Amino acid sequence: MFTLRDTDDYFLLRSDPEVMRYIGTGATSTREQTTTKLSWVLMQWEKHGFGIWAVVDKKSENLIGWAGLSFLDGNPEIEVGYGLAKAYWGTGMATEAAWASLRYGFEELQLDRIVAVAVPENAASQRVMEKAGMRYVKLAHYYGVDVAYYEITRGNFRPGNSFYILRKK
Repeated sequence: MFTLRDTDDYFLLRSDPEVMRYIGTGATSTREQTTTKLSWVLMQWEKHGFGIWAVVDKKSENLIGWAGLSFLDGNPEIEVGYGLAKAYWGTGMATEAAWASLRYGFEELQLDRIVAVAVPENAASQRVMEKAGMRYVKLAHYYGVDVAYYEITRGNFRPGNSFYILRKK
C-alpha cells in the first residue's frame, strides 16, 4: 500500500517523461500534483476497498511503479492500470502486476468485468493486456485521448501464478 512517505519516490516516477509518455495526455506531474494524486490513491482505498498499489522491487524494496484498480475516467467501469520505472520495462513485471490486480478484482472484490485502456501507440501496454487475457473491444476516448479499449470477464480470467501481497506500512 502507498503511504504519504512514498511521495518523493512517486514523484520521481510521475515526473519522468518516459514513464508518463503514454499515461493520459503524456504530461509529467509536479510535486504538488503528485502529492494530490497520492492523496487521491489513499482515499480510493478507504472509500472503495480497492485502488492503486505501490509496486516495490523485492530485492531493494524500492518503489518502482504502481498498479491496481480504479474507476475508468470517472465512470462506473473498473479499470486495471500500471506504470513502471523505465529500468523495469520488458521484464514481465507489468504483466505480473496486471495479473495480480485482475486476480484481486475477480477473487476479492468479486467483480464481473474489468477493462483497460492504452493509447494506440503504446504497443507494449497492449501486449501486457493481451498476455493477461484481456481482449480488444474498440477504440474509445478517455482521459482526453483516443485509446484502445480492452476487457476481461471473471469467467475468462486465468490467474496463472499471479499473486499479490498487501503490506501496510
